[in-house]
Amino acid sequence: MQTPAEAPTYLAAELRLPTNWLDYTILAIYFVVVLGIGFAARRSVKTSLDFFLSGRSLPAWITGLAFISANLAATEILGMAANSAQYGAYTVHWYWIGAIPAMVFLGLVMMPFYYGSKVRSVPEFLLLRFDRGAHLLSSILFAFAAILIAGVNLYALAIVVEALLGWPQWVAIVVAGAFVLAYITLGGLSSAIYNEVLQFFVILAALIPITILGLKKVGGWDGLTDKLTATHGGNFTTAWGGTGIGSTNPLGANWLTIVLGLGFVLSFGYWTTNFAEVQRALSAKNLSAGQRTPLIAAYPKIFIVFLVMIPGLVAAALIPNFGTAASGYQYNDAIPYLMQELLPNGVLGIAVTGLLAAFMAGMAANVSSFNTVFTNDIWAKYVKRGQEDAYYVRFGRLITVIGVCASVGTAFLASSFSNIMSYLQTLFSFFNVPMFVVFIVGMFWKRASAKSGFWGLLAGTTAAMVNYFVFYKKGIISLPSDQGANFVSAIAGFVAGAVVMFAVSLFTKPKPVAELQGLVYGTRSPGMSEAPAAGDDAWYRRPALLGWGAVALAAVCYIPFSF
Repeated sequence: MQTPAEAPTYLAAELRLPTNWLDYTILAIYFVVVLGIGFAARRSVKTSLDFFLSGRSLPAWITGLAFISANLAATEILGMAANSAQYGAYTVHWYWIGAIPAMVFLGLVMMPFYYGSKVRSVPEFLLLRFDRGAHLLSSILFAFAAILIAGVNLYALAIVVEALLGWPQWVAIVVAGAFVLAYITLGGLSSAIYNEVLQFFVILAALIPITILGLKKVGGWDGLTDKLTATHGGNFTTAWGGTGIGSTNPLGANWLTIVLGLGFVLSFGYWTTNFAEVQRALSAKNLSAGQRTPLIAAYPKIFIVFLVMIPGLVAAALIPNFGTAASGYQYNDAIPYLMQELLPNGVLGIAVTGLLAAFMAGMAANVSSFNTVFTNDIWAKYVKRGQEDAYYVRFGRLITVIGVCASVGTAFLASSFSNIMSYLQTLFSFFNVPMFVVFIVGMFWKRASAKSGFWGLLAGTTAAMVNYFVFYKKGIISLPSDQGANFVSAIAGFVAGAVVMFAVSLFTKPKPVAELQGLVYGTRSPGMSEAPAAGDDAWYRRPALLGWGAVALAAVCYIPFSF
């Protein structure tokens, strides 16, 4: 979950890249490999469990890399570089506070409940813990959000491809959508996951040369910080400068809203209930692998911030007033500008392929989670129940086609927003945060009644929307930025959902304790007692060690940015 202040709306016209036949050959090879993985994965799809959850057969390192790749969309890459060019080292908060603690919480606390209950989706867990009302509402909200977010990735891809390669936006949208549709329809989740593993390495191959060559151009890290301190002030290369309560800063947030709004509500809401991520962990071969999936992903997440932050800082150091009208560049232009200036042909082709891979990974994650939720949680539960298994595989492929077509439509909807990353963050505050509060209350409070799930989810979603569209947009409350408004909307949604759940639970009956086994903290189900597979009990594979190690490493990384 990433939220820069600026997002791709358009890129400077002069950023057209000098691509040649070598770059396009690299791009073509990548697309051929993507489709090849889809055809190879098709052979393993025999049941609906194979299609939607890879038969729960994948090793932890595969699901862990897919987990982080699904998050590493190009909206994050371009957006976080833009964030760094505008705000400096504040960007680290979206990783070390806004991701790592929540990813560790998912692995250590929530995955035993998800995996042990053998659910196929996040909404299905709500069916077991609450009732059909909570399940149906969460399924509809998630399916709707997944299509909107997939559309954001498609639109952002179209902006970049049009600026860098000269392709018309509609061509980029249709081509990328067609390739994602092809490999997910062929091989289901396995195809998406194996492609996400490939895409992770392609994305790194794109970002590492930009980062290294950019640092070299400005005289290394010391040269970079000296230039930025002289032009932007001493706080620009620190994480906490100017974030005291009552202080002002361009981010429009103090340390309290950063920690609570971003670090707790938005972060935990995204990482623990977003099925586009959780689905990767549910496809792991056993409970131990499922727990380790987000914990393995946490380690690259800690360091990826440097690959997106440093290019933004370098762009701000190289061009005076970068991001303002006087410079001729937007903040969004940071990585494309460095690609144009620093990369030779061949390496340039890898960088362009990396951006396309990132967009496709983000879109594929949302499309594959959409087809699972729509098929299993809406169609199979409320429309066509009791059909043979092969029917649901066929329907899953059909709804994938419909989902991709709908994503193409919502890609053009995203074009009506001046800042699509703020739009994306707004979606998270509307859909993920209310679902998180229902999960967290239901998981830690046995007294939460079956009816409280539905009303808490409805109240949280409504409160977040009212705060944003009525109080903020109508000027009833004054907030310094859309980003600050999203933090406040998330907190409002969380509080409203929790209050309503407590109130409804006081007047309605709780579920019998016998029905809560393995669904509430302090209880266990047979699936949670699964013995580790051979080798999984090795000390270096213990989830607690991996999780707390990631938290400690993130805390250590803060030290040089805190003074």
